[in-house]
Amino acid sequence: MGIASINPATGEKIKGFEALTDAAVAAKLNLAQQGFERYRQTSLSERARWMQAAAQILEDKQESYGRLMTLEMGKTLAAAIAEAQKCAWVCRYYAEHAADFLSDTPAATDASQSFIRYQPLGVLLAVMPWNFPFWQVFRFAAPSLMAGNVALLKHASNVPQCALAIEEIFQQAGFPDGVFQTLLIGADKVANLIADDRIKAATLTGSEAAGSSLAAAAGEQIKKTVLELGGSDPFIVLESADLDAAVATAVTARMLNNGQSCIAAKRFILADAIADEFQQRLKEKILALKVGDPMDNATDIGPLATPDILHELDQQVQACLETGAKALVGGKPNQAQAQLPENLRQGNFYPPTLLTDIPPGTPADTEEFFGPVALAFQVPNIDAAIKLANSTPLGLGASAWTTNPAEHDRLINELEAGAVFINGMVKSDPRIPFGGVKRSGYGRELGVQGIHEFVNLKTIWIK
Repeated sequence: MGIASINPATGEKIKGFEALTDAAVAAKLNLAQQGFERYRQTSLSERARWMQAAAQILEDKQESYGRLMTLEMGKTLAAAIAEAQKCAWVCRYYAEHAADFLSDTPAATDASQSFIRYQPLGVLLAVMPWNFPFWQVFRFAAPSLMAGNVALLKHASNVPQCALAIEEIFQQAGFPDGVFQTLLIGADKVANLIADDRIKAATLTGSEAAGSSLAAAAGEQIKKTVLELGGSDPFIVLESADLDAAVATAVTARMLNNGQSCIAAKRFILADAIADEFQQRLKEKILALKVGDPMDNATDIGPLATPDILHELDQQVQACLETGAKALVGGKPNQAQAQLPENLRQGNFYPPTLLTDIPPGTPADTEEFFGPVALAFQVPNIDAAIKLANSTPLGLGASAWTTNPAEHDRLINELEAGAVFINGMVKSDPRIPFGGVKRSGYGRELGVQGIHEFVNLKTIWIK
């Protein structure tokens, strides 16, 4: 796939880009290494001042950046503006807290003095996805740059203008040359970058296949990686749940970002006693969603990012239907286009869909559905709910709804996920770590744990 901005709402190619030559990539690597040698000597107060400036730029130009995100990958404009605001938040959070997170940690040993000192690793490579084209980058960059590292960004090839805009933000904020650079290159260049001695570690947010490839390349070089991969997150609703709150949250949790979120609620696991009512109420809310132009403030669901994503999602849905699943809503790919104005009928629109009565042996058992498709399952009790929730190879997040404290404890302890949210929607937050288990990846972003992923935890012992 070429490096290009293609409006997913219309199919129109907006702008194409030439991939960097090997010589240009080498020059950027040199600049990054030179930048690190200088930048590692800067004070935390200097870094914090630059990071606060980046936050201010994001806030001042939030609508402009929002429109750019919507244009390149199709999320609604309101969601894109909120994403720019969240990026400002993570910048301010690490600007304000990095000094505490990176301060020497005393340890009681047989030495006169012993402690842990946190020092930067060097040049980091970030391979980032298109679905949150600003947030995924800033949640890596803010802690990494505050720790004294420098970054090279290989962004998804369908959001090149977002990638360049992020580089410009850090430049305008005052960060020194070489501290943050965008590489407009294809995925085939990543392994060579990992092999370069100047790259000290890498992080990737994306598919299992992409994560496995990056981890293999880094493993050959004995280099650290952090991976945030896919999710097939359960949304468990037990008999005692507040159904009003659960249903209202379920729609947002599934349809956020046009359904293209790793931590979206994808599998709705419902206790028999409330399943019929929950499904009917969820159906009504899904039917009320407006599919259309993502730049229109009245739109709830915009297009999927690419035709390939649309095709793969529909294949998964049809495979479920062919084996006996029922579509309470949606399920027919041409439903969305038929109701759109002429200028949007070439866009990547998929109708919001709710599948029920899904038999075993379908893609719903093991695969991530990356789009506005909710999968509903009924279970007799909490034991069955936990078993079904844990039955996939993925383990990113889990949301569970119950007012029973004993059930809270079981869900917290027994669900195999990087995060469990009780009576709330799974979300990322700068203040708490984010990441998964099983094939959803390893390592953590955000929180104090996130800033410690890419530092040398140096043990100091003095007598």
